[in-house]
Amino acid sequence: MTGQVRGVQLARLLGQWHALPGRRRSPDYAALAGAVRGLLADGRLPLGVRLPAERELAEALRISRTTVTAAYRQLRETGHLASRRGAGSWTMLPGNHRVASTGLWTPLDDREMIDLGVAALAAPPQLLAAARAAAEDLPRYLGGAGYHPTGIIELREAVADGYTARGLPTSADQIMVTSGTQHALDLVLRLALAPGGSVLVESPTYPNALAALAGRRARITTHGLAADAGWESDLLLGSLRQTRPKLAYLIPEFQNPTGHLMPASLRERVVAAAHAVGTDLVIDESFVDLPLDGTELPPPTATFDRHSRVVSIGGMSKPYWGGLRIGWVRASAPQVQRLAAVRVGVDMASPVLDQLVAVHLLADAPAIVADRRTQLAAQRDALLGALAHRLPDWRITVPRGGVTLWAELDGPVSSALARAAEDVGVRLAPGPRFGLDGTLERFLRLPFTLPAADLVEAVGRIAAVRYDLDRTGRQRWREPAVIA
Repeated sequence: MTGQVRGVQLARLLGQWHALPGRRRSPDYAALAGAVRGLLADGRLPLGVRLPAERELAEALRISRTTVTAAYRQLRETGHLASRRGAGSWTMLPGNHRVASTGLWTPLDDREMIDLGVAALAAPPQLLAAARAAAEDLPRYLGGAGYHPTGIIELREAVADGYTARGLPTSADQIMVTSGTQHALDLVLRLALAPGGSVLVESPTYPNALAALAGRRARITTHGLAADAGWESDLLLGSLRQTRPKLAYLIPEFQNPTGHLMPASLRERVVAAAHAVGTDLVIDESFVDLPLDGTELPPPTATFDRHSRVVSIGGMSKPYWGGLRIGWVRASAPQVQRLAAVRVGVDMASPVLDQLVAVHLLADAPAIVADRRTQLAAQRDALLGALAHRLPDWRITVPRGGVTLWAELDGPVSSALARAAEDVGVRLAPGPRFGLDGTLERFLRLPFTLPAADLVEAVGRIAAVRYDLDRTGRQRWREPAVIA
């Protein structure tokens, strides 16, 4: 089912459209059409959504219907709107242009490259001690086959204790250990989503989640996040009710890439709306351990679940180390058993030694995570300072946690900037990688997981190529390595 945006909702998204730069040089209808194109380019207005009728939008904006009619006509002429008499008008992009959301390439072993495509930290110093302790524990498991489809009991208990400490009582039977968060998502999709099933995601969102959904040939609809404010509650709930997707994939804690934190009130309403329309929620908690500046976390989304609609996934990659491929699923005990049955067709179990390392790291979690938060806050502030000094026209909402900034650029140049930056030794993840259909060209994700000196150096190089970008010829395309 195609989603629909109501007149008051579109008016809210458009904001002060009549006060945009260049407004006095263009008539009302052209300014309105330009504002709608801007929403499409930013991903805040999804593609394939039906716009309000001309009269409805005119009333919501308090302008004449003639102005809306002319704006819609211009949008049709530029290829941003398709209309059928008696049926309405739907958003689109010119020429059916699409950009693939996936893109995993083998990284070059180039030590001179500053890689801002991967939002992950180096290993903590405690990892070596945890590995030694795990090796000493390993003999206890050597007498068995080593296959534990749901994970070893020590790790499942440790993960369950973490949820309980956050106010969500959880038993080990509700935890399944996986080979990373991406593996957790893949298993949930295999169990809960038939090929071609419908899924609602945020825009922008995590590129590898889009790749997993593409692997299931999912029919994806999007909810556009505001760069400065995050989720528009009425639009998000309206999308659930209108499209009635089989699944919704959301990142409530320090959303990747925007860094937004979903308030408790919206979490509760989303769970209630999902239950009402029969949608299962897949909640990605990859960044839940990384609030900064003393930010207080809302309750876990699953706290509001009374009908086993919420499946939570998380892992060790962001707060600990990406090379430790340990993730997990939190669900009802019957769902965990069904996931285990699905898993044996993919892999038998996660490595026992890696799981033992994770047990020891989680036992030392308070000290490790506190150090990580201090490190990330300092690196974030260094990156913000460098951007304010070298690229003051870029707009950035300071995240309250996580590991990334979502920068709104001074023009739709994200992909071109990424190509140019590659030539000066900086690897970037351009905005379109985080959305569908070629949108988000005015945005760029910038992780602050590297040392402060590297981040400042990277911004200097980016600024240099940005200022030359409009005066140089087309750059040769070099595919980025890994976006994570």
